[in-house]
Amino acid sequence: MLMPSIFGDNFGVDLFDDFFPYRKLHTIPDQTPIKTDIKDLGDHYQLEMELPGFGKDDIQAELKEGYLTVSAEKNTSNDEKDEEGKYIRRERYTGKYQRSFYVGKHVTQEDIQASFKDGVLGITFPKEEAKPKVEEKKLIEIQ
Repeated sequence: MLMPSIFGDNFGVDLFDDFFPYRKLHTIPDQTPIKTDIKDLGDHYQLEMELPGFGKDDIQAELKEGYLTVSAEKNTSNDEKDEEGKYIRRERYTGKYQRSFYVGKHVTQEDIQASFKDGVLGITFPKEEAKPKVEEKKLIEIQ
């Protein structure tokens, strides 16, 4: 069913929250991919990935066979107990995101610089120059 755009993507999601306050405990987490911007800066590319809620230690970047793979994984646990040690609430969250980009077979680990600040991972890497094969001239001996 088509809905007018004034309702947005989550029409009906928040409508019942006032009536059923514990509904949020059973919702599916946001499954949006890592938001990524790639800029062409002449001789190199700059990649920026938004990773809110992740720390520097939660992120791993790997270069293998020309592919740069960025992974972010987070595990959290929230335990609350009453005076007798019985559980009142116990929640756990595990999330993992992963994206891969082809950067070229001739790009090495030393060519890539990465930094993480304010929830944004910045990675710069050089452009892989496509070197066309130039056929050498070969003289044919005439007898």
